[in-house]
Amino acid sequence: MNIATTVNDEIDIEAEDGGSAAHPMFSDAPRSVSFNKLRKRLLRQVRQAMDDFQMLKGQKRWLVGLSGGKDSYGLLALLLDLKWRGLLPVELVACNLDQGQPNFPKHVLPGYLTKIGVTHRIEYRDTYSIVKEKVPEGATYCSLCSRLRRGNLYRIAREEGCDALVLGHHREDILETFFMNFFHGGRLASMPAKLLNDEGDLMLLRPLAYAAEDDLAKFATAMQFPIIPCDLCGSQDGLQRNAMKDMLADIERRMPGRKDTMLRALAHVNPSHLLDPKLFDFAGLMTQGSSGDPA
Repeated sequence: MNIATTVNDEIDIEAEDGGSAAHPMFSDAPRSVSFNKLRKRLLRQVRQAMDDFQMLKGQKRWLVGLSGGKDSYGLLALLLDLKWRGLLPVELVACNLDQGQPNFPKHVLPGYLTKIGVTHRIEYRDTYSIVKEKVPEGATYCSLCSRLRRGNLYRIAREEGCDALVLGHHREDILETFFMNFFHGGRLASMPAKLLNDEGDLMLLRPLAYAAEDDLAKFATAMQFPIIPCDLCGSQDGLQRNAMKDMLADIERRMPGRKDTMLRALAHVNPSHLLDPKLFDFAGLMTQGSSGDPA
């Protein structure tokens, strides 16, 4: 089924027998009206992102990164829900990269994924020790940790015959990254919803690009996901990203709806109203009748 032809259709949450019309991952999900509305909203946003960025174009098998946090659990659940309904014609392989963090509960994810019947791979790579060794005391771990994790996930995707790596970054991740680059990097850039890797053989997809973090948190609580906290970057205080998160939360409190407005702005760029001569030919602008020669 072509997702573009169905993206605006309503999704029936309840089956005719009153049970859950979805993947077994939802067997213990609430039956409340509020949860069904939340679930339908998230499904609609995922489908919209897939449609807007043509995520299903030529894709057959996806590696879904599963960290054990609320966002990646939510991503997996929503993809399985869509697949169960016949709206996602790709194979899914869930993958957790065990990075060697102390006290990491190795049994949680394989046990949970086996229980709900999800094809998965658990890969052990001690990137934790590398990050702790390479990053100076007091510096943030996130950048190096992310690069090492991403490289391993790309490798695993190739080994599993996947043509895309799918990650659980959401609306707030995209906005926070934009403002981190804006305030600290001196550039206008964020996380794209669809990205071709440097080698040109894998797509990186972010189907939760339109989903709000608060919604994903409520979804995770209702679904009772076995959350695994991060003891590496999650253990650090005062990160730049935390400052951006606090700033955005404050703006949203004072002016509700601004996050959605900012996200829409990232999709409506006017190069001629910025200051990058590589992006727009300012030198070629001339008034009518002008020869273009200097006076």
